[in-house]
Amino acid sequence: MLDIIAIAVGAGLFGALVYAAVVSHLEREPRAVRRSILLAVLLPVPFVVLGLVSFPLQPLVLGSLLALTALIALAFVLPVGRGGALEDDTPQGRIDERDIMFSRYFLEEGSERFESYYAARPDKKEADDLFRAQPGILGKGTGAYDPITFAAATASFITIAQTRPFVDGEVAEEKIVADPKEITEFVKRWGEKLGALSIGITELRDYHLYSTVGRGDEYGQPVELPHGFAVAFTVEMDKEMVDSAPLGPTAMESAQQYIDCGFIALQIAHFIRELGFSARAHIDGNYRVVCPLVARDAGLGELGRMGLLMTPELGPRVRIGVVTTDLPLVPDTVQREPSVIDFCTHCKKCAEVCPSRAISFDDREEVDGVLRWQINSEACFTFWCKIGTDCARCMSVCPYSHPDNLLHNLVRRGIRNSSLFRRAAILLDDYFYGRRPPTAALPEWMKVETQIEGGEDRGS
Repeated sequence: MLDIIAIAVGAGLFGALVYAAVVSHLEREPRAVRRSILLAVLLPVPFVVLGLVSFPLQPLVLGSLLALTALIALAFVLPVGRGGALEDDTPQGRIDERDIMFSRYFLEEGSERFESYYAARPDKKEADDLFRAQPGILGKGTGAYDPITFAAATASFITIAQTRPFVDGEVAEEKIVADPKEITEFVKRWGEKLGALSIGITELRDYHLYSTVGRGDEYGQPVELPHGFAVAFTVEMDKEMVDSAPLGPTAMESAQQYIDCGFIALQIAHFIRELGFSARAHIDGNYRVVCPLVARDAGLGELGRMGLLMTPELGPRVRIGVVTTDLPLVPDTVQREPSVIDFCTHCKKCAEVCPSRAISFDDREEVDGVLRWQINSEACFTFWCKIGTDCARCMSVCPYSHPDNLLHNLVRRGIRNSSLFRRAAILLDDYFYGRRPPTAALPEWMKVETQIEGGEDRGS
């Protein structure tokens, strides 16, 4: 009987690893294919050989092998060490949008805003001069410059910029009142139909809001929103595009998903105003809220080592959209996920590959009274201006960023379930995909030969 069980276990291992190889092939992961095939050849051997070859101690050896296998499997499957309770990480105050890198990037030297900002914050001037000395995001002369992909990304950013005047609007005089539970369900299901990957509701809290507007015509004005609720959602960023980080396709994908987020948010906000309630869409370049904090409190994920929202489905490989409103909604009951924080504490893969060394290798530290990871945003942004894209290397190598399919979802479930599994998952991700996975080549359809009129041919 033991011999039959051993052969069955060997066959099961072989089948599982061949399946992993097939999935990896479909995902264009050649290293993972090779490593899966190697394990498929080696791991079943002891079970099959011991099951087929008779010798005096066969029952004892087989029993020991099967018992050890069962113990290892149980150790990784049993819900042990889910991560413990999370410390209170509620921010103690608001963030001034004028201090974020995008706001500082658009300050024009010699302008009144420029002079007043650095007069108030002279400590930031030296670091900001470093990124201003670079060619700039999507600029010629940057390390990843490519006329085709950069032009495509620019087109998308310009497109979403055209929608900024429509984030708010006139509210219908007639109020259409619905049961909060039913209208909440409608908004969620419709949001998914519009393209949202995940969607949640939270009460709008004071620390969700920026303290001061940092961009646009309302620069310098205090942020005030007469809203009690926020609808937060995510959209997926394409894995193939992100894997080319830090090359042009990542900027293309980032810009495209800002558009998708923006259009979903604009539609939901306009819908709510048609019902007679106030609503504002928060889109790229026209935010009044800190989207990752809103999304976290709406139950869409946790804030990881790289400072991005880590979703259960795709890790950081998402963009976030938010709509705030006074329409009565039912907030989601949020269960925080300490396993994500535990995983990020031990993984550190994003920190290792970060070209600017902007991501900390250390444990979370207290920043403004809150325990969290603090990235070096100046170093990160300076690299963006040097390379020409919004990089995304951290996003591309994160073990959570693998596609949403059966294979990776089983791994994600194990990560949530067991601290032992989390440790093993980190090692296995390095084994199958590499500790520092290489940047993927541009897809063939993006390799367009270009020519500057009157100049030399240059390949993209």
